[in-house]
Amino acid sequence: MLDIVLIVLGVVFLLVGLVGCILPVLPGPPISYVGLLMLHFTNKHQFSSDFLIMWAVIAIGVTILDNVIPVWGTKKYGGSKKAIWGSILGLIAGLIFFPPFGIIIGPFAGAVIGEMIDGKNGYDAFRSGFGAFMGFLGGTILKLTASGLIIFLFFKELI
Repeated sequence: MLDIVLIVLGVVFLLVGLVGCILPVLPGPPISYVGLLMLHFTNKHQFSSDFLIMWAVIAIGVTILDNVIPVWGTKKYGGSKKAIWGSILGLIAGLIFFPPFGIIIGPFAGAVIGEMIDGKNGYDAFRSGFGAFMGFLGGTILKLTASGLIIFLFFKELI
């Protein structure tokens, strides 16, 4: 009975982790990793310590990279701190007011507006917005890949 509860909790964590790969308020890969741990704590499905440590490092590393990549993308394309903050605020506003497309449009528009407030011309603002968008997209793809692999490993072990 406890195994069934742990497996169901594991699936819930996997799903919440997957959603967290898109929503900026939830750390997707670490939550997905907790789902993998739930399966490990059952009596029938065990992972090696090395396997669990490796995936913990991957989940934490991807989460850290997800915070660095958008900033790097914005800076690489000439963005300022206002573009970075605009990108973050644009993402949040996009999620609230224009779901699901706001996830894509919000960071771009926020970075452009941030650069315009900072006094940059349209071309430079657009370029910074593109960098913010590419950084956000890269981080999201990285998180989705990590969580997707964790989900695959969960069900591979379960079946």
